[in-house]
Amino acid sequence: MTEPRVRPDPAFALLSMYEDVLPEVYGYLLSRCGDRTLAEELTSETFLGAVSTCRRQGAPPVTVAWLIGIARHKLADHWRRREREHRKLRLVHDAGDECVDPWDAELDALRARQVLAQLRPQYRAALTLRHVDGLSVPEVAEYLDRTVQATEALLVRARTAFRRHYEGKEGSDD
Repeated sequence: MTEPRVRPDPAFALLSMYEDVLPEVYGYLLSRCGDRTLAEELTSETFLGAVSTCRRQGAPPVTVAWLIGIARHKLADHWRRREREHRKLRLVHDAGDECVDPWDAELDALRARQVLAQLRPQYRAALTLRHVDGLSVPEVAEYLDRTVQATEALLVRARTAFRRHYEGKEGSDD
């Protein structure tokens, strides 16, 4: 009788190269964040994420480039989290300092509607779906029948055009 074949754990490939790639991943993160403690924390998150991902069906082969990609995403996630926390703190701080005039909000909304009306239809649709309706980028992409990457690029161009019009620097809207 033959023994059942057990699929080898892909995490062993990662373990075998861990000591060789650790300095590269850590160095990459340290050079971008400048904080040893944060770089160490993100390095550990990178390797934990890599172990989790490499065990999934259809995971890519374990390479240095792949690990650096995970590290880049972990660093970006960290900066996003940090910015969200700072934004919340600023909102709490600002809310205590001043009384908000409801007319200011109303005027801002009117001005925003005017600016939206001046934009290209695809810009207007993308911004409305994303920021007014609160849809995620993949949902906006589905509605607009575009890829997620094309939708992200469209949103960047649309925000730039909106900002240019809103600030009164009206030129072309692309």
